Amino acid sequence: MPSQRWPFTHNPKGWFMVADAASVAPGQAIPLHCFEKDLVLFRTESGKATVLDAFCPHLGAHLGHGGKVVGEEIRCPFHAWKFNCDGACTEIPYSQKIPPLAKIRPWEVVEKNGMIFVWNNEEGGASEWEIPEIPEALDTSDWTEFERREWVIATHNIEMAENAVDSAHFKYLHGTTNMPESNAEVNGHIMRVFSGAGMTTPRGNVDGSIESLNYGFGFSVVRFKGIVETLLISTMTPTDAEHVHIRFNFKVKRMGGADVTKGVGKAFIAEITRQLEQDRPIWENKKWVKPPILAEGDGPIGVYRKWTKQFFPAGSFDHESRAHA
Repeated sequence: MPSQRWPFTHNPKGWFMVADAASVAPGQAIPLHCFEKDLVLFRTESGKATVLDAFCPHLGAHLGHGGKVVGEEIRCPFHAWKFNCDGACTEIPYSQKIPPLAKIRPWEVVEKNGMIFVWNNEEGGASEWEIPEIPEALDTSDWTEFERREWVIATHNIEMAENAVDSAHFKYLHGTTNMPESNAEVNGHIMRVFSGAGMTTPRGNVDGSIESLNYGFGFSVVRFKGIVETLLISTMTPTDAEHVHIRFNFKVKRMGGADVTKGVGKAFIAEITRQLEQDRPIWENKKWVKPPILAEGDGPIGVYRKWTKQFFPAGSFDHESRAHA
C-alpha cells in the first residue's frame, strides 16, 4: 500500500534477496518479514530453498517459529500439519481427510551468486526475468571473499536507485573530485549507468569509473575501477511500508599481495560505506517530488524515471515527469 511519503506501493515488482545462501542449512527454517508480509524460509533435507507464507491455515501458527523440516516438507509446531514446497498440506496426523483449503501460498525462489531471492509481484504472475550469474561472485582465486555490510533504512527502492543517475550529488554530497557525467541506457528491466568519477583515498585523488547494472530495483551489480577494482553486489528488499533492508556485498580484485589487497580494499569499502551513511539522512527525510524541476547537469534522471514505471501497477504515476532525458 502507498505510504504518505510516496504515492505508489512500497513493493515494486522484481527479484529481492531474503538471505545469504550459506545462512540456511538443510533442515533449517527461519522467519522472514518482507513486502509487508510474514514469510517462512526453509531448506529441505535435499537442499532446496523454499519460501511460503508464514501462517498455518489451521489455527495460525507461524511456521518460522518452531516449524520443523521433515524431509522435503515443513511441519507446523502447533498441531503437526505438514506442508510441501508447493504449500499443499500433505498430512494431518490425527485426521484421515485433508481439507481442500489447507494450502499456504508458495513464493517463487531462486538461489544464485550465494544468495536466495524471492520474486515479488503484487499483481501476481510468475517471474519475468532471471537473476544473472555473476562470475566474480563465487571466484575466490582472483577476488577476495565477500565482505558484507547491511542497514535497514526508512526509504523506498525508487529513491535509492535514483542515486546512480544523480550526477551532481556525487560532488556536493559525497565530495568526489569532479561532478561525473553519467550516461544511462535502458534495455527492458535492465538499466546500465556509467559514470567517470574521482575519489579521495589515502593515496590521494584517483580517477576512476563506476558502472552499475540494475536488474529492477532489488539487485544491482556495480563495478568500480581506479586504484583498485571492486565489485559491489547490492540488494535492496522492502520490508514494510516505510523501510528497505539494504545489503552491500563487496569483493576486491587481488593485487600486490594479501596485505596490499586487504589494506586498499578496506579503505575503499570504508569510503563507499561513508557515502551511504551520507545518503541515509537525505533518504530518510526527503519526499518524492513529481515532476522534479531539473537543471542542466543533473544527469539522466528523466531516463531513470521512465524506466521505473514498469515495476509498479498501472496508474501508480498519475502524470508524466517533465524531467530532462
